[in-house]
Amino acid sequence: MRFALQFVPAVATLTALLAGVASAVIHDEHFVPEAVLRVTEEKRKQSCVPEKDILLVNGTSPGPALAFKEGGTIWIRVYNDIPHQNLTMHWHGLTMATAPFSDGTPQAAQWPIPPGHFFDYQLFVPFGMSGTYFYHSHVGFQATSATGPLIIEDAYEKPHHYDGERFIFVQDVFPDTDEFIEKALLAVPMEYERAQEMVLINGKGGGITSPGPSCNDSLTIIDVKPGKTYRMRVIGATALSFNMFAIEGHENLELIEADGAYTESHNTSFIQVSPGQRYSFLLHTLEKPKKQYYYIQLESREFGGLTRSFAVLNFGPPATKNDKVYPPDTPPLTLPPTDPYWLEYTLRPFNNTAYPMTSLNGQHFPTADEVTRRVNITSHLDIINGGLLYKINGWTWNEGLVHDPYLVELYKNGGDNWPSMERALKHDGLDPEAHAFPAVVGEVLEIVVQGTGSDGGGTETHPWHAHGAHYWDLGAGEGVYDREANEAKWRNSGAHPIKRDTTNLYMYSGKAPNGTLSAWRAWRVRIDTPGVWMVHCHLLPHMVWGMNTAWVMGSPAQVLGLIDRPGVEGYLTYGGSVVGNTTNPPDVIDFFSLDQWDNSWNRSSTNTH
Repeated sequence: MRFALQFVPAVATLTALLAGVASAVIHDEHFVPEAVLRVTEEKRKQSCVPEKDILLVNGTSPGPALAFKEGGTIWIRVYNDIPHQNLTMHWHGLTMATAPFSDGTPQAAQWPIPPGHFFDYQLFVPFGMSGTYFYHSHVGFQATSATGPLIIEDAYEKPHHYDGERFIFVQDVFPDTDEFIEKALLAVPMEYERAQEMVLINGKGGGITSPGPSCNDSLTIIDVKPGKTYRMRVIGATALSFNMFAIEGHENLELIEADGAYTESHNTSFIQVSPGQRYSFLLHTLEKPKKQYYYIQLESREFGGLTRSFAVLNFGPPATKNDKVYPPDTPPLTLPPTDPYWLEYTLRPFNNTAYPMTSLNGQHFPTADEVTRRVNITSHLDIINGGLLYKINGWTWNEGLVHDPYLVELYKNGGDNWPSMERALKHDGLDPEAHAFPAVVGEVLEIVVQGTGSDGGGTETHPWHAHGAHYWDLGAGEGVYDREANEAKWRNSGAHPIKRDTTNLYMYSGKAPNGTLSAWRAWRVRIDTPGVWMVHCHLLPHMVWGMNTAWVMGSPAQVLGLIDRPGVEGYLTYGGSVVGNTTNPPDVIDFFSLDQWDNSWNRSSTNTH
């Protein structure tokens, strides 16, 4: 490795040190990226729905698993081979590792990739970020199928021994195309009432569909051996469904990771995963299995009718393409309803001096005394003439709100339209004229996500996801947030807040008077990553209806100085010189040049002694 262990605490300062020294390069025929993803639109038959056009990544959905070691620079080339749609790719959970314009958010961080072009995304994954992530498009409803696993491997010794790794990659499937669904969701009155048809595990599913009829399609087969320990990486890549699953014959699932951060081991009999969340648990397989196949039983919660899907653990010979297993006639397990208290106030971050890299996410928790400001994100569902619109602090954000991506607009105006902290302080943190939440580097924010009763008097569960920084999750509850009571709850729990990037604002009873505060979720975050980032609900319909926020973290000098002119010009126009095609190589900025990282590291480490 190029960096010494004793200098790990200096990693957080490196991005600032690199501002303004990124270099322009042309990615010609000699350039070789670490990974290539080609997104196409093809007719495919997915489990339990008719053949239709879907987006594929390298010919499959989910796309191929990408795996990289922490502490390295990564280039990923993404081709948009869709004939008539724009595309981006977001590296879910790794926002702070991306170069400017590489976060994949077309509303905030970059122009989308035009059809027939490609874009080279650059990431530098810091030490301490090993864990489970995924990639997905951030345009419209494309993430339903344009998605796949992304694993950041430990650079040093892992804190747990296991004999192998397996995925449980959870996706929704609908009978209609992404474009049809998005258009119908935005219609007034709204024209799409149905939920997911089936929930897929690693691309397959079968059982009970959300509308009610059964589906007897073949299931995913996961090969295991008796008496072994496997790290099961769970990825909630669903568009809508909240899901719960358990494994027949295996009641002890040892949770060790949440959203890319190791935790102290925690035993559970089931896993509850919402859109955007990831977990790892250790599966200790049976020493003497009594049969070849044991079912993984998954059930949807919250939206639509019950969807029950299955996969199987295979204790026999490795499965071939010709092996078929189908849903059972009778479900082998009884799963509980949604548990809004699952894992709340029970986990602790992993923090062991024998594993310094693994422990980075468990350190430097900001106390209540360090908090400089509270920000409220208060959502409300307006129902207007049958159409649906989410507002945040009284305002909405969707793809039509801004003409240019927000970061692009700031560069074009030279910072003249920077969000005003004065206006933001009058609106719970939001500047309604700039449509953004400003934040100052060095602040410690307490962010309270608040739900309200809708125009119809209902409440829903929302998985809130933050770009730009992982936050310390302070828990959740019904009614109104009380910091003192919540602090006391943590002191009495024996647990400790952990870092997350996607956690749930729960519906609880499902009812509340229109406009009244019904539930809360609290976070604490250190602002240390300049840029423009999204914070949003990860339900795709809710994003389409405006349940998004844009955050500008840092001053004009800190954000606009990340890439100096003229190097930035190619990023500021749709189809600019930073995108390539068959005749023109892209002219990009190498933000994480290894030489620059080495030089910055030396300066940074010198300043820490």
